[in-house]
Amino acid sequence: MRKENELMTVDFSTLWRREWQIRQQNKVQWLYPLVLFLMIITLFPLAIGTEAKLLHQLGVPAVWIAGLLSLLMGMENMFRPALDNGTLAQLVVSRASLPLWVWVRLVVHWLTSAGMVAILAFLAMPLFGLTVNETAILSVSIMVGSPILLCLSAIASSLTLSLKNGAVLVPLIALPMQLPVLIFATGAVDLFATGMNGLPILALLLAGSIFAVIISPFVIAFSLKLAWLS
Repeated sequence: MRKENELMTVDFSTLWRREWQIRQQNKVQWLYPLVLFLMIITLFPLAIGTEAKLLHQLGVPAVWIAGLLSLLMGMENMFRPALDNGTLAQLVVSRASLPLWVWVRLVVHWLTSAGMVAILAFLAMPLFGLTVNETAILSVSIMVGSPILLCLSAIASSLTLSLKNGAVLVPLIALPMQLPVLIFATGAVDLFATGMNGLPILALLLAGSIFAVIISPFVIAFSLKLAWLS
């Protein structure tokens, strides 16, 4: 039987190994969002033109928007397979720690999505003419701000799990809450680029990410239980 159908335990290491193996077995699913990210940041300069100043100004927002869209694209299969193949039912019936399972799944998803985007963001240097410092701050802003985006998207995905076409509603629910993160993150990079201190904004994003990572697994676990019962 596939690992998706194995009975879960509450052991963290077991959950981690299982989720990581599932992620490795479904490489195509998590590579698609990364390909989308690369396509956006590659085609964006071709659409704008060769004006260096304009490309430099739009580089940071373009990378962040591409990262946000790629993150939303990967939400469709976040919890749906677990509901369809009975893994979620096994978790609930066996009284395993559902929030812990959600937390592990979120971390694994982040490592193979936003974590990779933070690395791929260095491609903005040749594409948009960003400096090394600007690109480094951009990568840091993605690392500290993306957990909030992921948690909000995951909450939206869990809320629409019982709906037939719920995947279409995920961006509509998540985007209004994610826009402030996008604005603050790009603003922090702009402050550093102009010689000002953007650390308070990055610290605020980091605090928000820590809060989201702590609270959202419990919210998502409650929503998943409701989706399983419905």
